[in-house]
Amino acid sequence: MPSQHARLERATQHLDAPVAVVDLDAFDANAADLVRRAAGTPVRVASKSVRCRSLLQRVLAREGFAGVLAFTLAEALWLVETTDEVDDVVIAYPTVEREALRALAADPVALECITLMVDSVESLDRLRAVVERVEQPLRVCIDLDVSLRPAERWLGGRLHLGPRRSPTHSVDDAVSLARAIVDDPALRLVGLMAYEGQVAGLGDRPANPLRGLLVRRLKAVSVPELSERRAAVVDAVRGLADLEFVNGGGTGSVETTVADPSVTEVAAGSGLLAPTLFDAYDSFEPEPAALFGLAVTRRPGPGLVTVAGGGWVASGAAGRDRLPVPTYPAGLRLLPSEGAGEVQTPLRGAAADRLRLGDRVWFRHAKAGELCEHVDALQLVAGAGDDARVVESAPTYRGEGRTFL
Repeated sequence: MPSQHARLERATQHLDAPVAVVDLDAFDANAADLVRRAAGTPVRVASKSVRCRSLLQRVLAREGFAGVLAFTLAEALWLVETTDEVDDVVIAYPTVEREALRALAADPVALECITLMVDSVESLDRLRAVVERVEQPLRVCIDLDVSLRPAERWLGGRLHLGPRRSPTHSVDDAVSLARAIVDDPALRLVGLMAYEGQVAGLGDRPANPLRGLLVRRLKAVSVPELSERRAAVVDAVRGLADLEFVNGGGTGSVETTVADPSVTEVAAGSGLLAPTLFDAYDSFEPEPAALFGLAVTRRPGPGLVTVAGGGWVASGAAGRDRLPVPTYPAGLRLLPSEGAGEVQTPLRGAAADRLRLGDRVWFRHAKAGELCEHVDALQLVAGAGDDARVVESAPTYRGEGRTFL
């Protein structure tokens, strides 16, 4: 997208590197596409993929988005307290944050807005141990494991395809946990979450073609199996509690998730910023919205430049797909022997000879929200051509002094 390169250069020419930007035209287009893909099912925004209150407010103001899927209770409490648009937060993971749990129990407003995640009787016992008394019941959601376990009856579940999340896998598991919740007057069961990571989190076209065949086959088998099991769990649990929501999916599985009639909302966040891990999906093609620019500080030789910093490597299983990708100017690549370095990153390619000291190389991060852990602000860019400009320097969580994990 050469026009994007020119827009970012023009809009940020007054800023020193490193500089992180969000192209609002691309961001808004991606938001609209998520709503289109959801086909009328509300989209709950995954905050870990955004980590910027200004952008959360922007997307929640759009029709089709409703609620936040947070990653820690401390984050949820802060968002509810500071952000007018946030009044419905589900914590995506079980929490053992003692101080935050006690703060929640003492805050009537937060108790109405925040839903905790539980996945076992053990997690219920932990809540009871920390929160001895509440003025009103704690809202809780069951995290159902929807990984694929083929040939479970013969292998005892040892073959596990998907994220290692909840121990609650079967209908009986979910019903047993639901009964333990509804029998406790200090708890209120309001939701069920079933995240199909083996569908939502795996691109259809990875670099290895054989792996791509396996991924596509895995998805083809997983989708009908998880839809059938999720529907059975929802039906059984609804016999015990009046569920307000059933959450599923992620950016990579919106279409198949919303096709399941038992799902009432779909989660998404990465699709707003379109990091490189989402370049390999067949069902959608988001526009790159988040990039970061680093300054050229060396010219080690012909066809080589070095930029300051760059080691912004994404979490997950270590591999080349977790490295940032030099994007503008086109034709630059990391050196296999050095990769992306903490304080400097050498790059090779024909474009290197056209760069001068002080020029900028733009990179895309592999994962969306993690970019925000490296900068205090995102420069929000709007306008075309000569009118391209930074319309807001939006603080990230880090820029507001918040580092939750």
